[in-house]
Amino acid sequence: MNGWAVVAAGAVVVGYGALSRRLSTTVLSGPLVFMLVGVAIGPLGLDLLDRAKDPEVTRTLLESALVLLLFADAAGIKARDLRREEFLPLRLLAIGLPATMALGWLAAWPLLPGLGMWELALVAVILAPTDAALGQQAFSNKRVPPLVRGGLTIESGLNDGLALPFFVLALAAAGEGHGHPGVAETFLRALLLSGAIGIAAGWVGASLLRWSLARGWSSSDWRQFLVLAVPLIAYVLCAVVEGSGFIGAWVAGLAFGIHLRRTPTDLGIPGQDSDPAQNTTFTERLGLLLASLSFLVFGAVILGPTLQHLSWRMALYALLSLTVIRMLPVALALAGTGLRPASVAYIGWFGPRGLASLVFGLLALEEHLPGSTLLSEVIAVTVGLSIILHGASAPFLGDRYGTWFTQTLRKELNLRENALAQHHGPC
Repeated sequence: MNGWAVVAAGAVVVGYGALSRRLSTTVLSGPLVFMLVGVAIGPLGLDLLDRAKDPEVTRTLLESALVLLLFADAAGIKARDLRREEFLPLRLLAIGLPATMALGWLAAWPLLPGLGMWELALVAVILAPTDAALGQQAFSNKRVPPLVRGGLTIESGLNDGLALPFFVLALAAAGEGHGHPGVAETFLRALLLSGAIGIAAGWVGASLLRWSLARGWSSSDWRQFLVLAVPLIAYVLCAVVEGSGFIGAWVAGLAFGIHLRRTPTDLGIPGQDSDPAQNTTFTERLGLLLASLSFLVFGAVILGPTLQHLSWRMALYALLSLTVIRMLPVALALAGTGLRPASVAYIGWFGPRGLASLVFGLLALEEHLPGSTLLSEVIAVTVGLSIILHGASAPFLGDRYGTWFTQTLRKELNLRENALAQHHGPC
């Protein structure tokens, strides 16, 4: 990598780190800042970073970030969260996610004629997962009801992992006949074997940590490194057997969180030590840093070159993906729940596409499918548009929706959006 590109990356990390709290209330979200700097140092600007010169940099960075975040997100999900948030995340994941994939597949047929049937399916699956980092102000705004905030956060934490099986199977179907493994072999290796490896890695890692905690033998600093090693081991083991390292890392996170959280009081130590959230802090923060740098690299070596070949079909599909293809399935999933149209629209709009879509798109591109270039370009345009629209709208719409909720709650104490506060007290 060009030394000046490293300097530019370091400078934007320093600059955003110094101004992050101030910028968090503006339209300049972290992903947007890093992406714009990336475009500026890429081929469209200073030409400090070029994918052709450093082909492994992009893949290594994006994949490392996704592995860590998949693990940390999965480890932090609690079964009681799904129950506590009531209907919202379950409906979004069980109904909204598959419906988004199906509608995206149908919409791609007339707009992306250069792609085959399974490549069209790949586009829909790759653009289905959401990324909370792109609209963080909308997810964390305390004026937004806890039910909506919690539901969106849980959905974002789980839907990238749930989309993985659909992705690997669609990729296998698209590559069948082009020298790639078939669907049956992919199912065995990527789903069953990788899932088993992930369960084993997460369970063993949590068992070792519980054993060490019970005896007081590990320091808080090295516990963080122990946890960091678990998704890396799971990923590499899956890669060795030609499975899916991402599925392995995500399943490892689920197994790790479940086992570490099980009967924490029997450890004879303060309860927070057995909370995965306390022990995955370093993993999550490192993943956040790598994800931010990933958006910089994305702007330089993926989005910048793609803008030179932008077509109206790409732009239209990207816009539809962020609006109709996301919002109609959400409306379907939330039908009959009693949520007001304002809440359904807010939940539907804040389905930003980010890191998972980028990594899935990169993996599909490297399979050298007949339509892989067009597929990659559509994904790049969609993610780039999402970074701009969701990042810019999050502060404004979060405040507007919070104001609507407060005013409506004064008139209707039994407002459905306030169900979490009514049943469980303040969040």
